[in-house]
Amino acid sequence: MSAVGSILTNTGALQALNAISNTSTTNNNLEAQLSSGLSINSPSNNPAGYITAQGFTSQLNGITQAISNANQGVSLLQTAQGAITQQIGIVQQLNSIAVQAANGTQTSAEAQSLQNVVNQLSGQVSTIANQTQFNDINLLNGSFSGVQFQVGANEGQTQTLSISNTNASAIGMNATTSDAAVYATGATASSGVLTAGANATTLGAFTKSASAAADVSITGPAGGTASVAVTSASESAASLATSINNVSGTTGVQAQATNTVTLALTAGTGATPGFSFTIQSGTGATGALSSSGIGKAQTINASSAAQVVSQVNGQSSTSGITASLDQSGNLVLSQTSGQNIDISAVTAGSLATTAATPVVLNSGAASGTIQGQVQLQSSGAFSVKNAANIGESTSSTLTALSSINVSTTSGANTAINVVKYALASLNNQGGQLGAVQQAMTANINNLNATTQNLTTALGVVQDANIPAVSNQLTEAEIQAQSGVAALKSSTQLQQSYLSLLP
Repeated sequence: MSAVGSILTNTGALQALNAISNTSTTNNNLEAQLSSGLSINSPSNNPAGYITAQGFTSQLNGITQAISNANQGVSLLQTAQGAITQQIGIVQQLNSIAVQAANGTQTSAEAQSLQNVVNQLSGQVSTIANQTQFNDINLLNGSFSGVQFQVGANEGQTQTLSISNTNASAIGMNATTSDAAVYATGATASSGVLTAGANATTLGAFTKSASAAADVSITGPAGGTASVAVTSASESAASLATSINNVSGTTGVQAQATNTVTLALTAGTGATPGFSFTIQSGTGATGALSSSGIGKAQTINASSAAQVVSQVNGQSSTSGITASLDQSGNLVLSQTSGQNIDISAVTAGSLATTAATPVVLNSGAASGTIQGQVQLQSSGAFSVKNAANIGESTSSTLTALSSINVSTTSGANTAINVVKYALASLNNQGGQLGAVQQAMTANINNLNATTQNLTTALGVVQDANIPAVSNQLTEAEIQAQSGVAALKSSTQLQQSYLSLLP
C-alpha cells in the first residue's frame, strides 16, 4: 500500500489497470469464440482439448477420403460386372448354338455356318475382356491382380481384389485326360487288365485303396481338397464318378462317367460259327434288373458283326448298352452312364481290345469287364494325387471357349460341356465381384456412421456454447466498464493533492 498523500504511486489505479487488462483478454477470447463458433481457437485456449480435437480432425479427414476411395472401388466393380454380364449373354448364345449343332440335323454347310457364328461370338467375348477399362486400368484381361483399395483411415484397413482373365482363350472346361480300362478274368487273363489310351503307362484296373494314403485326392480351383477311395479293382466308372461328385462341394470338381470300348471281332468257324456271348451292364445278377431298371443280361447269338450290333441295340432299353461298327468293322460298345459292361460265356468267336497289347475274350478267357472312363471337370485348374489309380492325369488341361468346334456332332457335344464351364467361370467371377461390392458398400455405410459419431465427439470438444459465451461476454463487458470507472475514480484523489502545491 502506498504512502498516504503520494502522487507517485497509485495502487488503486494499478489494480484497476490489471483488472482492465484481464477483462480485455477475456473479452477477446469470448469474441473469438462467438465469431468462429469454436471454444478452442489456439492451443493456448485448451492444450489438452486442442490435441484431442486435432486427433479427431485427422481421423475424420482420413475417413472422408476412405469413403471416396470405396465409392471409386464400387464404381470399378460395377464396370467389371457390367462387362461380365455382357459376356455371359454372349456365352448363353453359344450354348444355344452348341445344343442346336449337337442335334445332327444340319447339313455340313449349315454346320460350318454355325461355326462361323461361334467364332464371331467367342471373339466378342475376348474383345470385351481386352477393352474393359476403368480409368485406363484393364479389368478383365488377367492383369488386375492383387490390387489394394484403401478403405479406412488407418494403415492396414484395406481390401484386396483380383479379377481373373475372362478372355475366350482363358475360360472353358478344365479336365483330366482319362483312359479306358478293361478288367479281364479267366484262364488266359494273365495280363489281367489293359489300360488303353494316350495316357496309358501301366497295365492295371482301378487300384483299390489299401489305406487312406492310397486314396485319390483332389485339390480344386479354390484350394478345397477331398479324398475318394477306390472300393475295388473292378469298380465301375459310374460308381467312382458318384463318389467324386459327392465331394464336389468341397473341391469344385465334378466327374463324368462314360464307358465306350472298341473290340475287334473274330467270328468262330467250324462247330461254333459266328458269335455267341452274354453281355450285361452294371453289377447286378445275370438276368436281374438293377434298381434303375437297366442291366438285364442279354445273350447274343449272331452270324455276323452286323447281327451283333442289331441284337445289342434291340435290347438296349433293358441292357443299357448300345452298339455300332466303326469304319474298320470293329464293334463299338457304349454304356453312356459309365456302368461296367460285362462280357461272359464266350462260346463262339472272340472279342479283343484294339490296343497294342490286346485283351482277348474267347472260350479260353471266358469273361471280362469293361470299366469305362471317368473324366474330372471343373471351371478352374485343379490337380489329382494318386491319379494313376483311376487312370487319370495328375493335372487338368483347359479346353478353351475359343477352341470349340460345332461343325461336327462330336465337337458340338464337347462344346456343350466347355460352354457350361465357361458360364460357371463367368458366373463365379461375377458372384465374387458382387460379394466384394456388398462388402465395400457395408464398409461405406459403417464409415458414414463413424463420421457422424466422430463429428459429434469433435463438436463436444471444440464447439463453443454460444448462449453461455454470450452471457460471459456480457459480464466481461460490464467488468470492463467498471474497471474504467474505477481507474477514473482512483486518479481524482491524487489530482486533489495538487491543490496543496504553493
